Amino acid sequence: MSGAALLEVRGAVKVYAERGGLFARGRQVRAVDGVSFSVREGESFAVVGESGCGKTTLGKLILALERPTSGQVLFEGRDLFALPAAELRRTRRKLQVIFQDPYSSLNPRMTVRETLEEPFQIHGELPDPSARRARVLELLDAVGLARAHLDRHPHEFSGGQRQRVGIARALALNPRLVVADEAVSALDVSIQAQILNLLKDLQKRFRLTYVFISHDFSVVRHLCERVAVMYLGRLAETAPTAELFSDPQHPYTEALLSAIPVPDPDRARTRARIILAGDLPDPSRPPAGCPFHPRCRYAREDCRVNRPELEPAGPERAVACPPRPFRDAPSPAAIPERI
Repeated sequence: MSGAALLEVRGAVKVYAERGGLFARGRQVRAVDGVSFSVREGESFAVVGESGCGKTTLGKLILALERPTSGQVLFEGRDLFALPAAELRRTRRKLQVIFQDPYSSLNPRMTVRETLEEPFQIHGELPDPSARRARVLELLDAVGLARAHLDRHPHEFSGGQRQRVGIARALALNPRLVVADEAVSALDVSIQAQILNLLKDLQKRFRLTYVFISHDFSVVRHLCERVAVMYLGRLAETAPTAELFSDPQHPYTEALLSAIPVPDPDRARTRARIILAGDLPDPSRPPAGCPFHPRCRYAREDCRVNRPELEPAGPERAVACPPRPFRDAPSPAAIPERI
């Protein structure tokens, strides 16, 4: 892996005007609120958090499917939203996505052959039919599907096979960056492992860079080198994966890690769990101060007033929380599980 940043997100903000009845008029939702991070070439970078925290909106900004309200998204050192339309279209070939639902993301009327040939037709690549067919067969082989699957439709496949078709489509134009938005959450656990191993193999074979959007820390631990934890549109913490799991620095990260299922029943019974109070706040009316303070067991008075920014907390680590709560409060192991 090289040290060069392939992707940089700088202070990205995305604000939506809330639509609805009389009482919702004029409200705004800051789906992404000042997010900054970089992804190195060849890296697997995860963005994790609860549903509604802004992960998917961030993925759309990275793919230039949504324009940020403010901030920048740089790919290969160029701001995507400052590019002329023709140049952005050419650049988009290098940015691809793997969707969550492998059934709804495939056209039910198109065969696998038609699905995999469509990117070439859209971008004017491989006009020669024999060359296009050879490339389609290469893609099928790369994701573990056979030639016999070429003329089948999506309903004739299992969920795992459909996701393999989606992955093959994402690879068709030789992308450099792939955004995987909950790419295995709709699959059975046994199939999830197969798809994750396939993604790792493909990364090595095609020198891919991944941004993996997920709510599942177990999946992230298997695939990614670095993790960004997102809460209510903001980054709570970023860290190398191993360090995040061994020593979480933000109370939200600590709570998320405590909820990971443990396969050993004896360990599961004795392990302390942190049960967060309440639900994710209304994003159109976020709390003052630290956005996590209404649910944080370490919250103090200044947390209700001052909004912490992401600050360095070690090599390749940053956290949006003063260090003192973890130093002054009992360790997680000393706190009994509350259900």
